[in-house]
Amino acid sequence: MYDEYVMERYKEGLTGKGTVTPEPNFTFVKPKFRKKDICDELVKISELNTSHRAKKYLINRGINEDTLSKFYYCPDFKRWTNKHKKIYDTTDNDDDRIIIPLRNSKGELFGYQGRSLDPTSKMRYITVMLDENAPKIYGLEKINTQKPIYILEGPFDSLFMENSVAMCGSDVDIRTFGWSSYIWVYDNEPRNREIVNRLERSINRGDQVVIWPSNIKEKDVNEMILAKHNICDIIKTNTFSELKAKLQLNLWKKV
Repeated sequence: MYDEYVMERYKEGLTGKGTVTPEPNFTFVKPKFRKKDICDELVKISELNTSHRAKKYLINRGINEDTLSKFYYCPDFKRWTNKHKKIYDTTDNDDDRIIIPLRNSKGELFGYQGRSLDPTSKMRYITVMLDENAPKIYGLEKINTQKPIYILEGPFDSLFMENSVAMCGSDVDIRTFGWSSYIWVYDNEPRNREIVNRLERSINRGDQVVIWPSNIKEKDVNEMILAKHNICDIIKTNTFSELKAKLQLNLWKKV
């Protein structure tokens, strides 16, 4: 058997004088290093016990089990925030909050919001920017910029709309993003002067906006979902721009 093996190698030119041994072909794969994600230090809401108040809060808002894994629970918001960015002079009166990650189109964390679980809190949402140059927008990692993008006022509201984001600050100029099409979906608060002003500015820029019909009494998309409204149909039939939007706004606003 050995002699046959040697003979085969001889025939193939792999033995004997003048043998040329082929060089081994090594393929090196460049390692990919994942940027540190500080949310990994926290527990995902989906991993909490069903009786935990943070999990119950989101479930009561109609958020399904699969989506819960996108959010985190932080038992000491001030301490954890100061660990990564010094914001608070003191961590006295610290509280627990739900962490809403703000990620770019690559899924990299650039900031977060902390949602209070205390119904009496004067600061329901606190936004912390790890990158001050990043836009204060939730949901950039999950949108298709070649399709119409719905811009809502709250991260939880945006979970119920396909291809949507949420504004986490008013200092963002959407026009700089180069999106093919976008529609503003403001809260249904006709007596809120600030929302009316935002609608007017959006309409004057030529943007598309949603003006809620009078039979809708809920103040935001999340409440409408809980009330079993068909949000997609309502938005589709109540999206306006230019003169039609101005006329509808005048009928809707109460200020």
